[in-house]
Amino acid sequence: MFKYLPLTLLLLLPATGCHAVPEGSFAEGLSCCRELFNTSMKEGVSCYRIPALAAASDGTLLAVIDERVADGSDLGTNRNINLVLRRSSDNGDSWSDLESLVDYPDGRSASDPSLLVDEITGQIFLFYNFMDHDKAPGEYRLHVMKSSDNGSTWSEAEDITGQITKEDWQHDFKFITSGLGTQTRSGLLLHTLVNLKPGLHLFASRDHGKSWTLIDTPIRPADESKVVELDDGRWLINSRVNKAGKRFTHFSSDEGKSWESRAEKALIDPGCNGALLRCTQKSKGAAKNRLLFSNAMDRKERRNLAVRISYDEGESWSSGKVIYSGSAAYSTMALLKNGDIGIFFEKDDYSNNVFVRFSLNWLTEGNDPGESLER
Repeated sequence: MFKYLPLTLLLLLPATGCHAVPEGSFAEGLSCCRELFNTSMKEGVSCYRIPALAAASDGTLLAVIDERVADGSDLGTNRNINLVLRRSSDNGDSWSDLESLVDYPDGRSASDPSLLVDEITGQIFLFYNFMDHDKAPGEYRLHVMKSSDNGSTWSEAEDITGQITKEDWQHDFKFITSGLGTQTRSGLLLHTLVNLKPGLHLFASRDHGKSWTLIDTPIRPADESKVVELDDGRWLINSRVNKAGKRFTHFSSDEGKSWESRAEKALIDPGCNGALLRCTQKSKGAAKNRLLFSNAMDRKERRNLAVRISYDEGESWSSGKVIYSGSAAYSTMALLKNGDIGIFFEKDDYSNNVFVRFSLNWLTEGNDPGESLER
């Protein structure tokens, strides 16, 4: 068991171990653990929530998160939520100082960041949900920002609500899922959008983010969800479903026009946002297909942050390896340029948000050393 060290010392340590806190314990053998955002790092901030993580084309890691100022409530009732960023150029060993990305005046809030990297153009898209509590209270708007220099600078925000929602959704509770979007082999950019009345939807871009469109097929049951393309060209969605005690998956063989859904009894879940990551793919030259899934592995409580692996495109999963045994909630993952996997997650009742790095060999107890996973 490792002792907990403060952030200032933690950033100076070599990436040879992980440091547990009293609330829970980290698994032994992790390559790196860094505390990125916590409730004590900036005066006047109530908490940091809703992590997003992505690796840019040059390998730079971007960690984006809500900065909830007055209190920890969500976008619908919180008048002051900003988005902040830290970046790493060495696979998460060290991180930049906190940078402000989106900071509106009081009364306008930005929340629920998600990232999507276009592997063809190198452009990065940052999506978030927006509300003007004074001029349009209760109306959720959907914004995107772009970076063409690996996250160093960003465009002004564009409101794409009209492109990816319907007119009669104006006053619905709708939001882009936080975390990570995906890109198919054809270059299609793909992401998930939740509207709890009609159901989950996908939205997409066929022109590298110049425009976006709604795929008008509702998917149920589903709340916050992640989507990937399978090796045979089908699409897989892995979904949070509240009060179910488990995840649901949805498969489409016609680019989202229709879906087959099923309950995943083995993927227990308390009703919490998880992560789904493509690790390797046979059609891209790998010997094996590998998908990774992370979530709070408990039926009722947000705890036991765990990662599972699938070698058969989500038909079955490993039993799961617990990364952190204490209180843990939202998580997001990225494949790093050195071939390791990074996971960024909320812990200890939302008081801390940490980045952890591990290898495929570690995850599989030495049974799968991987194969040229470097990007």
